[in-house]
Amino acid sequence: MSAILLFLGVLTSIGLQFTAVQSVGVCYGSDGNNLPTKQDAINLYKSNNIGKIRIYNPDEATLKALRGSNIEVIIGVPNTNLQSLASNAAAASDWVNKYIKPYSSDVKFKYVAVGNEVPPGGAEASHVLPALQNVQKAISAANLQAQIKVSTAIDTTLIENSYPPNNAVFTGTAKPYIQPIITFLKSNGAPLLANVYPYFAYTNNLQSITLQYALFTQQGNNEVGYQNLFDALLDSLYAALEKTGAPDLKIVVSESGWPSQGGTGATVENASTYYKNLIKHAKGGTPKKPSGPIETYLFAMFDENLKQGAETERHFGLFRPDKSPKYQLSFN
Repeated sequence: MSAILLFLGVLTSIGLQFTAVQSVGVCYGSDGNNLPTKQDAINLYKSNNIGKIRIYNPDEATLKALRGSNIEVIIGVPNTNLQSLASNAAAASDWVNKYIKPYSSDVKFKYVAVGNEVPPGGAEASHVLPALQNVQKAISAANLQAQIKVSTAIDTTLIENSYPPNNAVFTGTAKPYIQPIITFLKSNGAPLLANVYPYFAYTNNLQSITLQYALFTQQGNNEVGYQNLFDALLDSLYAALEKTGAPDLKIVVSESGWPSQGGTGATVENASTYYKNLIKHAKGGTPKKPSGPIETYLFAMFDENLKQGAETERHFGLFRPDKSPKYQLSFN
């Protein structure tokens, strides 16, 4: 965290307290039919002093609400747009001219996430690098390249041999996909965005991973020097990057969360514990990268009742759709 300021407001009745300068933000998804208006949602960020946001499907209402807010923004290019932006530089320019350039004077864009968790062996994979390149050209043409970095968001399924973390490598399928992306990121001074979910690693390996290790509540380090699963996952990614010749590439944790219902270990108590401990933990670093903070985006702002997939997907919100807080979190 660049600086953790003493919390000066009186927001205890709201439940969530964020400092104005922080490394932790919150992802804003809108897959629901009962959610607040875009303006009300951004007002909730502001009233809780949440200083960073990730948005997935940009729209004018959200961007207008962000004007003058001083909230740092990750803005997403949806996977469905990758092919058009990859094959047509003019389409990438149009996208930047529609969603970024008109707002850049009073919206603090920080990163463009070109695609989210694109499977390396899938049909969209070949579009990611050329889309990155075309969006970068459009950002540079708008003279915004110093302010806005262009990247893509991956997940931890791209690595294998992740225990101990130092042994981790990108999978055979992932390596030819990620290597040229890493080269692109290095050449443009951009970080790699990574969605890191101890919850899913825990539920997929209940025989070997304890709940305490996943929730940051384990006492002491394990035999390979790790106290928690979040650090182990993040350092596995760093180890894989080292083996591809990118030991200094920064990782931004573009999503991390814990569901409050719908699956194994998905309770309000566990989710509250995870978020509280992650907020504290992000102020520091990992065993491999001890000089933190860890720029991290909590997933997500609201429960989203129209999200596809497992039941847990609809219960990641820090807030309920009526804007009431689900947890008592403090970002002091």
